Amino acid sequence: MDATLIWTAVFVISSFGLYIGIAIWARAASTDEFYVAGHHVPPVFNGMATAADWMSAASFLSMAGIVAFAGYDGSVYLMGWTGGYVLLALLLAPYLRKFGKFTVPDFVGDRYYSQAARIVAVICALFVSFTYIAGQMRGVGIAFANFLHVPVEIGVIVGAIIVLFYAALGGMRGITYTQVAQYCVLIFAFMVPAIFLSLQITGTPIPQLGFIGNAQDGTPLLMSLDRTLTDLGFQPYTEGVKSKLDVFAITLALMVGTAGLPHVIIRFFTVPRASDARRSAGWALVFIAILYTTAPAVAVFARSNFIDTVNESTYAADMPAEDRPADATPAWFYNWEETGLLGFTDHNGDGRIQYRADPETNEVTTLDRDIFVLANPEIGNLPAWVIGLVVAGGLAAALSTAAGLLMVISSAVSHDLCKKVLMPGMSEMRELLIARSAAVGAVIVAIFAGIYPPGFVAAVVAFAFGLAAASFFPAIFLGIFWKRMNKEGAIAGMLTGLLVTGAYIVHFKIGFSAVVIGVVALVLAAASGILYYGTRKQGDATTVPLYIAIALTLISALGLTGILPDLPTGSDEDWFLGISPEGFGSVGMLLSLAVSIVVALARRAPPQEVQDMVEEIRLPSPTSPAE
Repeated sequence: MDATLIWTAVFVISSFGLYIGIAIWARAASTDEFYVAGHHVPPVFNGMATAADWMSAASFLSMAGIVAFAGYDGSVYLMGWTGGYVLLALLLAPYLRKFGKFTVPDFVGDRYYSQAARIVAVICALFVSFTYIAGQMRGVGIAFANFLHVPVEIGVIVGAIIVLFYAALGGMRGITYTQVAQYCVLIFAFMVPAIFLSLQITGTPIPQLGFIGNAQDGTPLLMSLDRTLTDLGFQPYTEGVKSKLDVFAITLALMVGTAGLPHVIIRFFTVPRASDARRSAGWALVFIAILYTTAPAVAVFARSNFIDTVNESTYAADMPAEDRPADATPAWFYNWEETGLLGFTDHNGDGRIQYRADPETNEVTTLDRDIFVLANPEIGNLPAWVIGLVVAGGLAAALSTAAGLLMVISSAVSHDLCKKVLMPGMSEMRELLIARSAAVGAVIVAIFAGIYPPGFVAAVVAFAFGLAAASFFPAIFLGIFWKRMNKEGAIAGMLTGLLVTGAYIVHFKIGFSAVVIGVVALVLAAASGILYYGTRKQGDATTVPLYIAIALTLISALGLTGILPDLPTGSDEDWFLGISPEGFGSVGMLLSLAVSIVVALARRAPPQEVQDMVEEIRLPSPTSPAE
């Protein structure tokens, strides 16, 4: 075993032992502890756990990778995700905590005095969470693939089994304290190589200053990278190609999507008081800023080092290490080839790697952007222990968010759907059993989603943000700040945003083949059936006709049997107003807001007690029970 593998094994095994030990120590004994950690988490710890939950595989693994290759255009992820958290902390978190519920569908169901609204919120939560968890499982798979030298598919399965163990055992209480440990691991793992690389490339130990400073030869680092990329036919790093409208749309979708993400919102239900929700949000911003201000520097270091070490190097994978020439491609390139995420094709037969923008002459034919944070220490020839630490950090980032998403899925099924709608009289122990069973089912689905994601990690996560922006944000925002908002408006808005945004993303990223149409129709049929049965059982007049579920089932059968025709995937030229799928959530959100307001004004106002409740949660009242 080489030193890198030994150090990686030490960090991964010891960190996982710590996570599992915490899960056993903090295992949930009641539904209150399973869903919201008993409302006993201190603000500083909750801020740290929120930061770990927030900084997923997309932040740790993929964000620096996408910024490294998108350059200026990648800044939308930095602006959208950080700005969104400020929006969430100021506008929503304290009021939702004061409301005093377990989950977002709990808030929607009670605020809109409707089981139909609750069920629609559950459906939205499941769509958003499953889309998001696909990105996390992909990140877990990439980290394990590098560590175990196995295909990424095997890595996804191994990671899913591990996260299931401590999520299902500890519930929110176990997850919270596990995420505190995971934050410490991931931020240390991100910062140490960043400091090393900054010293190596710019001579300064502060990555943020190195990013805007000079390379060792005295040339400004960004200017040097621009010149190198232009010589190879690429777009200059500091210039963008996206339209201003698309940049604005993506940034807005990520911002309001953040404020609608159920697995982030649920974190603010775990603190004792609404004032603690504000304090924990402030702490979380501090913890998040450490990574987000460092990521642009890591991106520049990665792109520069990759070009310097790979371009025009001699490919010598078949030679013993001691016989390779001085200009040989470094060993890390061959290691990553084994995962299938990096590949070389010698088009001209000269035995050297040419990295170019032109696909006809480019010989780096497989290049997954999500590998670059993990590969950065190897590219920079850093010590073996740093490489092992980064692998452990990547796993901590992916697993922390995956665990939070599993909590949203399991609580949506067990608490919001089964306990509140389908089986209101069931015992607490049965509810816990259903919650843990739902987590198992979610992991199985997440494995397939992680193996076959519709894009790289950050893009998949951006789709989840778009769905959250279009479905949850309008209902939550209007539910807090407009007491005239009623159940009909909320239901119409959530369904409109979810369906329109989901259809746009599927059309342009996957395409509506017959099988995809069948699967989508089957999911919608199941959702319609649940909505019909649940509202009838509870006597809620707001429902959908049963024939819609039957019609969707027939469409599903036609699609899955291949009878329906395949519809081609949309091209970039067909984007609505030039807005990409990553940014369409902002359009869906505006459409959802408009539909919600129009429908709400067309129907009766909410009952007076609901309007009084909305007034109450907006007022600072230390004597209220939630405080």
